[in-house]
Amino acid sequence: MWQIYCLERKVVMKSKWSIFVLACWVLVCLTGCGGDLETQRSVLRVGVVLYTQDDPFIKALTDCLREDLEEYETDSLKIIMTVRDGKNDQGLQDEVVEEILDAGCDILVVDLVDRTEPSNIIKMAKKENIPVIFFNREPVREDLMQWDRLYYVGAPALQSGILQGEMAADLFQKDPSVDKNEDGVFQYVVLEGEMDHQDAIVRTEYAINTITEQGVSVEKLGYGIANWNRGQAQTKMTQMIEQYGDAIELVLANNDDMALGAIDAYKAAEIDQEEWPAIFGIDGTDVGKTALNKGELKGTVYNDKEGQAEAMLKLAVGLATDSSLEDLGLENGKYIRLPYTKLERQ
Repeated sequence: MWQIYCLERKVVMKSKWSIFVLACWVLVCLTGCGGDLETQRSVLRVGVVLYTQDDPFIKALTDCLREDLEEYETDSLKIIMTVRDGKNDQGLQDEVVEEILDAGCDILVVDLVDRTEPSNIIKMAKKENIPVIFFNREPVREDLMQWDRLYYVGAPALQSGILQGEMAADLFQKDPSVDKNEDGVFQYVVLEGEMDHQDAIVRTEYAINTITEQGVSVEKLGYGIANWNRGQAQTKMTQMIEQYGDAIELVLANNDDMALGAIDAYKAAEIDQEEWPAIFGIDGTDVGKTALNKGELKGTVYNDKEGQAEAMLKLAVGLATDSSLEDLGLENGKYIRLPYTKLERQ
């Protein structure tokens, strides 16, 4: 009887051991297969270097890049994006780019602090054979032609000025109340981005030229360099309110943040909104659109951050996988420019 019991117990133990071994073998196989798949998955390392993280438009565009990453990942491609801040210092931005390249990077995406000083970044990237996609701040054409692996994604600055000017002229012609002194002339001030910055110069020039081409006479009262910054714009606008008062009928701001700074100045001066001049911005940021819906902004020009983010990712993946770039619509094999659109309060 004891022998039968031992024999049965031995058979049961052997069966349990066999099942345990089989389970372990299956687990190892499954884990091994998963590991092999992950190992075979290519990794695309994208280094994004901003001119500053404090610019609302740039922050929103960067958020779009992050949100779109998953859409471009596949079973065979994983994308890792590193975002660094140049803190509005070209020398610091060059150092950050060097650090990213040293750490390992497949594609560089750079919004230059100074559009006229990309040489160090180009030299470092060329040495490592890493393509560079510049965005937002367009390098000088001669610099972009230095190497065949340099690209630009953005929007035509002159178009933003034209559209802003068209909205301002249309308002003047349709709403007599904006001509406060009823002299038939649009008295204006400008809040400019940066001294000698191409986008600032072009946006201002084309806005004013467009207004006059639409048959509206203008008179420039003053301007302030506010470096794309809301706080600085409020300070400059406060000074112009003190100097020109009710004579200001139009405020043209090179971006929404500075337009919002102008609004802040009028609010701080406790001037009723009905007495404000017509204020126009550029970029169509979320906060800008909120001001538009409140009637504080008369109009802004939408800078297609979603489209630009998508174009940069498509270009990055195409370059990394040696795919055809024909469907990206590259101008001269270098440029992707997405159009601006008007945003006006209905």
